Amino acid sequence: MTSSGAVLVTGGAGYIGSHAVKALSSRGGRVVVYDNFGAGHRRAVPTASAVVEGDIHDTATIVEAIAAHQVDAVMHFAAWLSVGDSVRDPVGYYHNNVAGALSVLDAMVRSGVRHFVFSSTAAVFGNPIETPITETHPRQPINPYGETKLAIERALPHYERAYGVRSVALRYFNAAGADPDGVLGEDHSPEIHVVPRAIDAALGRGSFAIFGDDYPTDDGTCLRDYIHVSDLASAHVLALDALRAGAGSTVYNLGNGRPTSVREVVTAVERVTGRRVPHEMGPRREGDPAILFASSDRIKRELGWQPQYEDIDIIVETAWRWRDAHPRGYGEAAHP
Repeated sequence: MTSSGAVLVTGGAGYIGSHAVKALSSRGGRVVVYDNFGAGHRRAVPTASAVVEGDIHDTATIVEAIAAHQVDAVMHFAAWLSVGDSVRDPVGYYHNNVAGALSVLDAMVRSGVRHFVFSSTAAVFGNPIETPITETHPRQPINPYGETKLAIERALPHYERAYGVRSVALRYFNAAGADPDGVLGEDHSPEIHVVPRAIDAALGRGSFAIFGDDYPTDDGTCLRDYIHVSDLASAHVLALDALRAGAGSTVYNLGNGRPTSVREVVTAVERVTGRRVPHEMGPRREGDPAILFASSDRIKRELGWQPQYEDIDIIVETAWRWRDAHPRGYGEAAHP
């Protein structure tokens, strides 16, 4: 790793952010976590060089953190992420995901920080016209969550022209799995993602609902592209390395390129755990496309990224091991 300043990771105590912090720290870099701990967990960042508790809307505190820790790059994960919640509360989502991200960019501009890795989403595409989805696919979000992420994507070229902030936006598809070492996992309250919800149902911790079985797919349930969270983290590290080496701003899709239905996820969880996943059918959720899966050829070609955990059973197995060992998430370990 070349000699550089510290990396400020906003939302670094959250699910994907904490895995990125671990990936950065494993190379000996200085990593500063900036989080308000509304959704993140202090126990999720044991490798961080420093932890600053603060809100992304507090631009002055971000400026202070940048100065205090000699930050030269920012990875931004501090966003709300539920499609359904965004439909119910668009004002909150615009406030947090747009105004909050602009506050972070404002702090960077004031501080002379010029490297920005942005956590974006496949939700910017809306209903796909063709699959697999490439970076040039039309961006037509069908929910406020996707709109808020697209708003920042659209702002980034203006920040580069006016202030010299170079950026990489990473559009991920469905993040899943857990740190293969068993140190980190997924702990949302309430849990909204398919894999941990199915695992919880297998463990007798609540029921599992499949939202819609009348989609135009082989088994009637949504098709999604599940990508392991550690593979996402490695892509963030490669993106930062490219920016520090002088690469231009760009955007990449991150997925495995293989669609898996919700029913297939349930079957995988049953196969891995050896337990039945009791489930029930529910109506479609507003704002959910039928099919989303990625072409990640650009980042493979340009940055040499290669996912290490592509098989759905492997993804589920890493999530299962962490979830089984942490029945209350980061609050309690079953096997200290």
